[in-house]
Amino acid sequence: MNRRGFLRLSLVAGLILVAPRLLKAGSERSVSMIEKIEKTDAEWRNILTDAQFDVLRNEGTEPPFSSDLNKQYGKGVYHCAGCDLELFSSETKFDSGTGWPSFYAPIEGHVETRRDFKLILPRTEYHCARCGGHQGHVFKDGPEPTGLRYCNNGVALKFIAA
Repeated sequence: MNRRGFLRLSLVAGLILVAPRLLKAGSERSVSMIEKIEKTDAEWRNILTDAQFDVLRNEGTEPPFSSDLNKQYGKGVYHCAGCDLELFSSETKFDSGTGWPSFYAPIEGHVETRRDFKLILPRTEYHCARCGGHQGHVFKDGPEPTGLRYCNNGVALKFIAA
């Protein structure tokens, strides 16, 4: 077997070994029991700003440090900007220094997660459990007690003071 044949065989063998794990990782999801709402793109465009639509419906990302909610530390609850579901308590908010509002835990059952391979390396993205609106990504570099950082797009949230 020549070098080229060996490399092809190695590549195929590697794909056979890795593909099932990638497919399984890509299908990892957490699912809540919240009743879902669905709207057409036209219906979402009627109730969301262009920036909200880009983040919530197209999984966009707002620029860091662009949201007033990044420095909001009053008591209250952060709701999904799309459907008003409560997602985070102000008690779980912390300053991550990333430029996006960050929380160490969502309200239980109010977000759903799935694996995201858009940047090649897998990340865990999370969405509103009711409307499916993209909120951000969760990382394992947050503070105790969870060690998680829910890095949220501020435009995808609205803050309701207590």
